[in-house]
Amino acid sequence: MPNSQGNRSVKIARFGIFELNLDVSELRKNGAKVRLQEQPFQVLMLLLERAGDVVTREDLRQKLWPSDTFVDFDHSLNTAVNKLRETLGDSASSPRYIETVARRGYRFIAPVQTSLQTCTAPGSETPSSETVKASPNALHPELAVPIPRRGLTRGLFALIQVMYLIFYLAALFHLHPVLSIADSLLPGWRATALVVVVTVTAACGIPLRFYLLSAVGFDYQRLGEKFQQIFPVLLALDELWAIAPFLLLHKIGLGAALAASAALLYVPFSERTLVRMAYVRAFPQID
Repeated sequence: MPNSQGNRSVKIARFGIFELNLDVSELRKNGAKVRLQEQPFQVLMLLLERAGDVVTREDLRQKLWPSDTFVDFDHSLNTAVNKLRETLGDSASSPRYIETVARRGYRFIAPVQTSLQTCTAPGSETPSSETVKASPNALHPELAVPIPRRGLTRGLFALIQVMYLIFYLAALFHLHPVLSIADSLLPGWRATALVVVVTVTAACGIPLRFYLLSAVGFDYQRLGEKFQQIFPVLLALDELWAIAPFLLLHKIGLGAALAASAALLYVPFSERTLVRMAYVRAFPQID
């Protein structure tokens, strides 16, 4: 459907905490306008257009300096790139955005989200379409690892939630055997207290796991933010359940119980990493 009179489409590129308006040549950081000189800006635009690919120094020379321009090209390009990195808070030794490819040129390594937005009134924008461009070797801006496909990270996160649901339900359906095992390990009131802890934490954990399962299943875009808020509670809950294998000590032995507990101790941190990979702040989502 054509735009109504007065509407116009604006192309926006987002990466990390930055947003580039390609129509008005405006760079913003966390919503605040950032001053950037013309040449560094042109370098940034070309790198974003070819995100994930190597942009050679010759390509940059042809884009920034026509053949009839007499300039110290190497010095000018290095200055432009350094100013651009300074503005982005990037560095050549540990790049998050711009990687130097020795003797060739530069490559934009962070994922880039481009969207076409329709401005319906001054100061208001409505997104109309969106595409994502990210290279296979694009790096996560915080974890400094290649960003995997979101289907994989979301699937692994969901499997962890299912695993804990099985733990909870199995414990609740077998409370008497749990009490018997606890009695052999901790006689007296301690065994009863352990069973109460298992019951209460399982009862609290079930709705929490269903919430996380539904959030990742429906791809709730604020899951990363919400997960950070509930992580302290989740961490305490998961660390308590990390001792669960010792309830099977008589069946699996001390070595297996220790190994299983050690693995479970790390699981909540794995969950946090998976969420950070799938729901990168201000970054595109790779399906």
